[in-house]
Amino acid sequence: QVQLVESGGGSVQTGGSLTLSCKSQSDYSAYCMGWFRQAPGMEREGVASITNNRKINYAHSVEGRFTITLDNAEKTVTLQMTGLNPEDTAMYYCATKTGWYCPLQIDPYDYWGQGTQVTVSS
Repeated sequence: QVQLVESGGGSVQTGGSLTLSCKSQSDYSAYCMGWFRQAPGMEREGVASITNNRKINYAHSVEGRFTITLDNAEKTVTLQMTGLNPEDTAMYYCATKTGWYCPLQIDPYDYWGQGTQVTVSS
């Protein structure tokens, strides 16, 4: 079992910024880490993903506003979120999988964090 420890999140007003972090305890040598989010009554959706060979994917809805980075030595992924709006309000989840196939779909991911809430008020 791989544990993912998330931190960050909180409440901001429209236009504000937040940073989420997630540390993985996996022993994967080639791996992918992703951020997903789920708003009430909605399906979980991919936000951004990154491999440890620096391949990055963003959802169109966050491209240009969110930045995903990875500290490979610490297996810690960070999601810097700027220009937040109420549509970004959701529970944000970190996930990881082995290998460099790194989609924004939930199925391939092996392990998930508990989630951290992001709330953006207008």
